[in-house]
Amino acid sequence: MSETLTMAAALNRALGDAMRADPDVVVYGEDVGILGGVFRITDGLTEEFGEERCFDSPLAEAGILGTAIGMAMNGLRPVVEMQFDAFAYPAFQQVVSHLAKLRNRTRGAVSMPVVVRIPYGGGIGGVEHHADASEAYYAHTPGLRVVSPSTPADAYTMLRESIASPDPVIFLEPKRLYWSKGPVNTTDPGAALDRAARRREGTDLTLIAYGATVEIAEEGAALAAEDGYSAEVLDLRSLAPFDDETVTESVRRTGRAIVVHEAQGFVGYGAEVAARVSEQCFHYLEAPVLRVCGLDIPYPPPKLEDLHLPSAERVLDAVRRLQWESAWTATDGEDRAAVSAGVAHTAGSTGGAS
Repeated sequence: MSETLTMAAALNRALGDAMRADPDVVVYGEDVGILGGVFRITDGLTEEFGEERCFDSPLAEAGILGTAIGMAMNGLRPVVEMQFDAFAYPAFQQVVSHLAKLRNRTRGAVSMPVVVRIPYGGGIGGVEHHADASEAYYAHTPGLRVVSPSTPADAYTMLRESIASPDPVIFLEPKRLYWSKGPVNTTDPGAALDRAARRREGTDLTLIAYGATVEIAEEGAALAAEDGYSAEVLDLRSLAPFDDETVTESVRRTGRAIVVHEAQGFVGYGAEVAARVSEQCFHYLEAPVLRVCGLDIPYPPPKLEDLHLPSAERVLDAVRRLQWESAWTATDGEDRAAVSAGVAHTAGSTGGAS
């Protein structure tokens, strides 16, 4: 049965349902107990499950992660909250040196069913340390799964799957979407945790986004449609592992790609996506893969964040810069479909595609 929930309520429901289903699930972090968390994601859990299963931690992020690792080694499934994105940096050593490595270090003898919930990104008028997009740090670390939902439905199903996973999961929650509403079916397993979702179909280019930027990409696609461009929107959902199959199929079909994310572009997550697309779709590309990202600066003051963050207008500007004069664009749909199906694509057969 489907009901309309905010993303915050969907996350709260997922935590409660997971705790009811498995007594080994424990939830803790700064202010997650009686207060219910800064964003109220853990509201009511202490009242229902008691302070042994949902409790406040000291203001010590490295301690939160260290104790979670110890709990997991002894059979529990901790779900910890970092409160704000940049607050997690003091715990980074625990994450990369121990959380990500213990399963491999013990040759699989010790699993690490730990979920690290991190409210991340801007768009709510937060100051520095409250608006970072730090996904590249975690996605670069082998041994971690890194995911980010863009809808309330995904927030529910992806968090339930993350809690059930034997591997550590960095669960990035886009703060600006906490109060967005959508249908949630708690009995629908949804898409697999490691697969991307197609949010909008298109034939001329592929917009690749995740978290809060999926909404930006969809708005950009709508503006592009007014210009006559048909943009497909992919929601990665899982940043690590990366769903090469879905992304490659889309880009080989459309011939162009733009990556949209909030973090700084230099050495950002979009650089990895652009490299993978270029390596696997080179002979299908009509233009270089572009990125629409945050500026290469520390996160700005609240009144300036709109200038820093990607917008639908910046997405549209990138769409217009995709070298539409290419001869490959002039090929009809059947030719492009044939290429997507694996027929050799040569300059001679398509009028000189690059």
